[in-house]
Amino acid sequence: MRYLRHVVLLTVTLVGAGYAYSHFAIRGNGAMADAPAIPANARIETAVFAGGCFWCMEPPFEKLTGVISAESGYTGGHVDNPTYQQVSHTETGHVEAIRVTYDANQVGYNDLLEVFWRSFDPTDDGGQFHDRGTSYLSAIFVANDHERQLAEESKASLMASGRFKKPIVTPIRDAAVFYPAEEYHQDYYKKNPLHYKTYRYGSGRDAFIENAWGKDRHYMPKLRTFVKPSEQELRKKLTPLQFSVTQEDGTERAFSSELWDNKSLGIYVDVVSGEPLFSSLDKYKSGTGWPSFTQPIHKDNVVERTDYKLLLPRTEVRSKLADSHLGHVFDDGPQPTGRRYCINAASLRFVPAKDLRKEGYSQYASRFKVDSRS
Repeated sequence: MRYLRHVVLLTVTLVGAGYAYSHFAIRGNGAMADAPAIPANARIETAVFAGGCFWCMEPPFEKLTGVISAESGYTGGHVDNPTYQQVSHTETGHVEAIRVTYDANQVGYNDLLEVFWRSFDPTDDGGQFHDRGTSYLSAIFVANDHERQLAEESKASLMASGRFKKPIVTPIRDAAVFYPAEEYHQDYYKKNPLHYKTYRYGSGRDAFIENAWGKDRHYMPKLRTFVKPSEQELRKKLTPLQFSVTQEDGTERAFSSELWDNKSLGIYVDVVSGEPLFSSLDKYKSGTGWPSFTQPIHKDNVVERTDYKLLLPRTEVRSKLADSHLGHVFDDGPQPTGRRYCINAASLRFVPAKDLRKEGYSQYASRFKVDSRS
């Protein structure tokens, strides 16, 4: 039943044309006043999902911290550059979908999946709510084996939860060419809020989601906050060596910690504050007896200072928030950075990849091909 959707669309085209043109001009000029700021160290990735009407699938993702945009479009079919009329009236094989652009340093693919499942009816194999037909079928379009693994695990977890009495029928499909939809479809809920709310409420989507998810409807990733404890607390929390290194600029003996040769997947955080500093993906065996990395997990999380303690200048590195002494950085590392961050293991705590979500570092989980669910 597509009649309701088309009546709303016709009304908006006639009544809201001036608004749509104004919005298009803003987008065309590149102002994008309502777009989130993109950090300089952002790790930009995309993900594609289908959950029926793409108007209704954009808002849940764009409200999530770390998501840069959600773009409506068509994918999965056999017609090049399809139009809305073709997709909604003929068998092109395409479905209405959204392409989510996000900063993987702030939000993980696992988190996107959690938002996805809460946005539609995964038990419907004939469309979504009032929109019936193949162009409104749901799907997760995966771009690689890692996304497929996470999608399959997420789907299996939802099935095992017993939240839905009917089977979960949403398929996991290989990603195909994504064709952006016409401009008037983009950010439809912002351009035409009254018509959008009328359509969404009338379709029954909100009532279904509320009934299925209740208080769990709005998913928010569990993210850590990083705080430096008082000196008194630190003396209780840290070992004498950890306190000496981080608070008194000490240096541990080479080869004295198991972390220097640790080969496990995960991230290294400040033992004082918990702020993320380095990744095992950037760790290498330098032979020095201290953990060595080619770069920080975030450039801004590590502060460099000139150190004259050995008379000749060296570059000391400290954590940004807690101001912990970490070690030094040298220009004799491997390419592509050519740098060697020589770090005291006593200043670090290692968080295994499988524990990242449980410990509040879910935004880093998608970097590692392991089961990182809590």
